[in-house]
Amino acid sequence: MINSSYVSYFTFGAYFDIGLFKYLFFLIIMCFYALIVCANLLLIVVICMNRSLHEPMYLFLCSLFVNELFGSTGLFPFLLVQILSDIHIVSAHFCFIQIYCLNAYATIQFHNLSILSYDRYLAICYPLQYNTRMTYNKVTVLVALTWLYPFVGVAVLISLSAPLQLCGNIINKVYCNNYSVVKLACSDTTVNNIYGLICTCLVIFGPLILILYTYVKILKVCFSGSKQTRQKAVSTCTPHLASLLNFSFGGFFEIVQSRFDMSSVPMMLRIILSLYFLTCQPIFNPLIYGLQMSKIRSLCKNLIFGKT
Repeated sequence: MINSSYVSYFTFGAYFDIGLFKYLFFLIIMCFYALIVCANLLLIVVICMNRSLHEPMYLFLCSLFVNELFGSTGLFPFLLVQILSDIHIVSAHFCFIQIYCLNAYATIQFHNLSILSYDRYLAICYPLQYNTRMTYNKVTVLVALTWLYPFVGVAVLISLSAPLQLCGNIINKVYCNNYSVVKLACSDTTVNNIYGLICTCLVIFGPLILILYTYVKILKVCFSGSKQTRQKAVSTCTPHLASLLNFSFGGFFEIVQSRFDMSSVPMMLRIILSLYFLTCQPIFNPLIYGLQMSKIRSLCKNLIFGKT
């Protein structure tokens, strides 16, 4: 039996030899990462520099884009190093740091999306009272809770996983994953399982109930409201719904491939499914919000082409 105190590194079992193609994959991933950084940074700068965008919805979007930079930085530089490496190992300390970053990113992302749905609910259902219901103090508190709660919750998760006694050090993924580490444990994982179940309920079902509630109310107002109300709801809710569905599908793929036997599925497809919600969401959101929202789109053009 290998005790976790003697496990100084983990080996990734999902990598396989692709010969010279690894340089092609390296260039593709590097370009993808550069596009994510540039797109999200551009929107963050646009929102911060323009006072006309210092409204609750855009501040929540800024929080969303900052989180996508955070999550991408926790994955892509490490992934690029591993693609070029012939020995796919990582130190135990760095592995738990990556687990912390990626878990916090996923939790913050879902909470950001739930707050955006609440913001749209107030804007559409209570347009005349929106400014009194969504004050800047309330925005500050919501954004702070969106970030602080996941950081604390994931820290507790890591503190439960790190001391486990392990019977191996091979992770069958291309990045570090808490569930994969816990599966290697020889010691009792009851506390980990209970805490994981509680976190799942709080992280998934809490925001999900809020999102469902807000959209039921929005649909009710749309059906009974004017054509102008329906147009406003469609224009502001479409990007959010697209982002929510994209992230939900990606999270579902990751849960299925992590917790069920996928040995019959080709390795390359398993890798793509495990990376989907970590790679597609950070590039999908800047595109969908930048293209759909005319105010952001025009300000981005002005910034890029130097117009005042």
